[in-house]
Parts: sequence; structure tokens; C-alpha cells
Amino acid sequence: MDDKQIVDLYWARSEKAIEETERKFGSYCRTVSYNILANTADAEECVNDTWMKAWNSMPTHRPSLLAPYLGKLTRWLSLTRLRENNSLRRGGGELPLILDELAETLDSGRDTEQELELRELNRELRRMVKALSKDERDVFLCRYWYMASIREIAEKTGFSESKVKTMLHRTRNKLHRQLMEEGLC
Repeated sequence: MDDKQIVDLYWARSEKAIEETERKFGSYCRTVSYNILANTADAEECVNDTWMKAWNSMPTHRPSLLAPYLGKLTRWLSLTRLRENNSLRRGGGELPLILDELAETLDSGRDTEQELELRELNRELRRMVKALSKDERDVFLCRYWYMASIREIAEKTGFSESKVKTMLHRTRNKLHRQLMEEGLC
């Protein structure tokens, strides 16, 4: 069943929408959630919460592509769960390491809490990521959006773990230099 048909089921308020969503996107959403939480039970709960959020949001929102929409919901719910569980203090999952890696790139030393600065930074980061080569972009997004481990990225891309680490390091440095040139960092 394609995405449009599944969305139509949501709009028709058919419970079959959940079944079809689980069948088509369940594994994907569980992977996203588990990469953040490193806990199977919590990841499963977040995926179930994703289906509920999708059910509740569909009458007012009609996504054309379900995978990114569901991935974003799952990611947001998983990060919320991680904060609630105080997993950062316990060192759970890949998230603390990933945030540390990005901290040097994004730390501007300025008050980035202000909404306009954050929007500009976000817009510029999106532009920069789009300008990366396909391999750089895929590796970067796997790591920093999907929270995948270095090993998982290496297995998915066929690159060695060393190459993945080097690519990430160079990409972070490239983004950092570009942000400094733009006066955003």
C-alpha cells in the first residue's frame, strides 16, 4: 500500500491505517527510536505513541511522504522520553556522544537562545547539508538525525568505521568553518 492510500485510511478514521503503518514503517520507526533510547521497551512504547500521534494529527495534516513524517514524530517522542528518563546522566544510548561531537561545531559562544538566531542557524545548516556530497550527507544524517552508531553507518554504507569517523570529523569541520564565515559561530 502506498503512502497516499495509508493517509486516506487515516482520514477515513479506519483502524486499518495503524496496521498498514506498522507493516510498512514499524521497523524503520523502531530503529530510529532504539538508536536514541538504547532500550527496546522504551523504543516500542515510542513507536506506539508515534502511531497515536499520527492518528491524532492526520485530520488536520495530510503528509505526502509518510516516512519522514513518522520518522520526525518518532525522533521527537524518543528524545522527549530520553529527557524524561534522565538517560543523559546515566549515559544511555549514542545521544550523549553525538551531542558532544556536534557541540564544537555549533557552539557559537553567543546567546543562541534567541529565536531569530536559531532560525538563521537552522536555515544555514540545512543549506550547508544539502550542499554536501551524497556520501557526506548520507553519513552525516545517519549519525546526527537518525542517531546511528558508527558501526551501523559503516555496515549500511560499506565504508570502514575509520572512514566513517574521518568523514564525520571532516564534515563537522567543514560546517564549522562555513558557520564561522557566515558569522553564525
